[in-house]
Amino acid sequence: MPEGSIRSLLSDIGWDEGFSMPVANADNKRLEEEITRKQRELVRFQQESEQHEDRIHAMRAHFKNVQQELSHTQGLCRARDNEIETEDHMKQIAEREEGRLGQEITRLTNEKTELLEKKNVFENTIFRQTQRLEELKAQMNWNQQALEAWLEESARKDEDAMTLAKYTRQDDAKGKELSLRMERMTEEMIRKRRMLDHETTETLTAQIELDKTAEEFRKAHETRQDLIHQWEQTIEQMQKRDREMDANAAELARVKAEVRGAEDTIKEKQSFLENETENNKEMEKKIGASERLAAKLRLEYQDLETQRIQFQDELETLKYTVERTASDLDSMRTQVTNLRKDVEDKNDKLRAAQELREQLTEKLKITTESELSAEERALRMDELLREEELQIKDIETDLGRLREVQFKRTQELHNARQQERHTHAEITGARAASRNLTSRLNKLDHDSLQQQEIIYNQDFQIQQLERRINRMMGESSHDEKIQLEAKIKELLEVLDNRNTTHTLLTTQLKRLQDDIRRQKRDLEIRGSECADLTSKIEELELYNNSSQRVLRNLNKEKQDLMVDENILKLEIKRLRDMLHSKADTVFSLEKRRLQLETAMKERREEINVHRDMLAAQQKAAEEERQTISAELHDRISKIDKLRKRYEILMVAMAPPEGEEERSQAYYVIKAAQEKEELQRDGDELDAKIRKAEKEIRALENTLKLMNNRNETYRKSFQKVTETSEEYEEKQQLDEQLRAVMDKYKYKRRQIRELNEDVQTMSSTLENLQRDEAAYGNLADEKQSKVLQLKRDLDEQRTKIERVEKQCARYAREIRAAKKTKGQTHEERDMDLRELRDFNQGVMRQMATVGSAYQDLSSIINLYFQQVSLTSFKPHLT
Repeated sequence: MPEGSIRSLLSDIGWDEGFSMPVANADNKRLEEEITRKQRELVRFQQESEQHEDRIHAMRAHFKNVQQELSHTQGLCRARDNEIETEDHMKQIAEREEGRLGQEITRLTNEKTELLEKKNVFENTIFRQTQRLEELKAQMNWNQQALEAWLEESARKDEDAMTLAKYTRQDDAKGKELSLRMERMTEEMIRKRRMLDHETTETLTAQIELDKTAEEFRKAHETRQDLIHQWEQTIEQMQKRDREMDANAAELARVKAEVRGAEDTIKEKQSFLENETENNKEMEKKIGASERLAAKLRLEYQDLETQRIQFQDELETLKYTVERTASDLDSMRTQVTNLRKDVEDKNDKLRAAQELREQLTEKLKITTESELSAEERALRMDELLREEELQIKDIETDLGRLREVQFKRTQELHNARQQERHTHAEITGARAASRNLTSRLNKLDHDSLQQQEIIYNQDFQIQQLERRINRMMGESSHDEKIQLEAKIKELLEVLDNRNTTHTLLTTQLKRLQDDIRRQKRDLEIRGSECADLTSKIEELELYNNSSQRVLRNLNKEKQDLMVDENILKLEIKRLRDMLHSKADTVFSLEKRRLQLETAMKERREEINVHRDMLAAQQKAAEEERQTISAELHDRISKIDKLRKRYEILMVAMAPPEGEEERSQAYYVIKAAQEKEELQRDGDELDAKIRKAEKEIRALENTLKLMNNRNETYRKSFQKVTETSEEYEEKQQLDEQLRAVMDKYKYKRRQIRELNEDVQTMSSTLENLQRDEAAYGNLADEKQSKVLQLKRDLDEQRTKIERVEKQCARYAREIRAAKKTKGQTHEERDMDLRELRDFNQGVMRQMATVGSAYQDLSSIINLYFQQVSLTSFKPHLT
């Protein structure tokens, strides 16, 4: 607080320069010292509590790290156990495989020994038979000359010659048999040797596959060991980080202790300032209490003013409600008056309708009793009919005009009520907005006062802080500067360590980015292969879509044919119905003459019955009119009684002098109930009047119907001439019958042709259905092929990803072994092998396509020659 403000405050309370500042007595000094000592102890306890909390926090973090390290160690132990189990399993598998291979070797050795023995036996047999055959051949050659001489000498002995020839043939046959047997034995030996070679090849293949499997398993085992080693390194790094965190936590605790010591020094230095400002604070508290009391009184005044405004608004609202109730009562009275006028108008209309009915009855009586000719009577009835029609038209015109007037009045009433509701809502909204604005204005005034008080307090605190800062700026010690410089040096060392770590991580990041770029290149190559497979799949899908479009077109044509067939059936049915109807018409015309004679008597009886019915209906209508009129008078008298009763009740319910009046809501509710009762009575009267009008219209329609029937009955007595309409109608019907018969014959012939067309179309439809089934099967096959290709593509993708991962791992191992960052010779060799396999696969696919489509072979060879490649030869199937 400025010095001028302090002096003005002292002068206000009567503390001039002649008075000295108050000093505490001995008791107060002891209390102040005790308070100071307690405060220091409290600060010390708080510092100890904070130290304990920091230690607890550090111990919790250390315990959490220990638990995490324990979980990692347990996971590493489990991994080691799994590795040991895997090695035991591999050992058992290798032992079982060794035993199986030993048994297989023993079996193959035994089979080989048996085959060698059989081979020796067969070779010895073949040698012996060959030697014997050679001996026989030599013997035959040696005895050939002697045989010829002997034959010349014994030419006469035919039987001996035949026997000798027989033996000769037998020897030749036996030699041939031995030759054939030797050939079969040779073929059997060749077949056995082939089987032996095949078994040897399969054994070697199985051995190679087993070696590959063992190699892959060994590599997986090595990969697992690498992962475990990485895991151990990660755990060691985490332990190192935990130790660093523990050291940092200890350093943090030490720094906090130093900060607490500095804060204690600052607090001790501030205690004097606080003691000096206590007196000022007491005076400020008194001033603040006075200001708060004034603000409280001001707020109470504002609340009372707000309540007064609310009461004023409620009073105006109640006045408006009373006025609206009075206007509703006036409108109800107007409605009752209008209802009376409507009832009187409707009574006048009813009397006019009765007079008109009596006139019509008189005219009908005169017409029926007068002795006029049939033509005069018909003319008279026509004239009466025209007059009746004119009157009906006038009535309908008046009725339409009255309906329009009623609609307009109803619409105007609805609009007026809606406008009244809108106006009432706007008035209510404006009043509510006015109240809200008033309360908001009062709130803003209150907030302004609070803001001023807060600003005053903030200014005082700012001045205190400025004095404290000015005092602290000139009291910094040399020891603190030394501590700060040491701390800055330590932080610079930490910064150097962080920079070194950042450089190492940046280098590793660059290596990883290089690996990512290489993987992206590999992915692009795989993407091109995938794009080729996708294009093939799209071609198959395009072929499938075209097949589906053809199938849809066939279905559409089939549906069109079915629609045409249904249309023809409907046309046939319509023609058949027309034929039946025309035949019925002709038959009815032939029978009409006989029916008219019998109908005359029935018409007379019906006229009498209708006359009696009309008289009864007229009597009932008159009685009902009288009843409605009596009810109307009763209702009017009830309304008068109710009005008088209401006035009496209003007078009776008026409270005596000095008593509390009833609320306006009571009278509003009561008026609404009476209004609802009057509305129900008016609705019942309107319903009865509408019912009477409907009955009058029904009587008028019945009268019109009777007149029409009488006119028809009168015309039926006239003789039919050749110039009459009936005769012309008969001629027209005869002509129509002939035309219909001709058309029927034509349609029957057309139906026969259509049946033939339908049979043809049915056969065509069956063929199309067979084609559709074939196309459906073809589409299913294509769909299954597409699904199989998609599955193969997914498998290839999985294999490619696995191979890529394996290649990347091998590349990393090779680079780590050679300690190089660039692409090694082995990686280039892998890329070359991959490109070679890809080219060979493409060549095989192109050879397959060339063998399937011979016309593409020349084009493919031409392209090969353009890029200086050897032309391929398609596989012939």
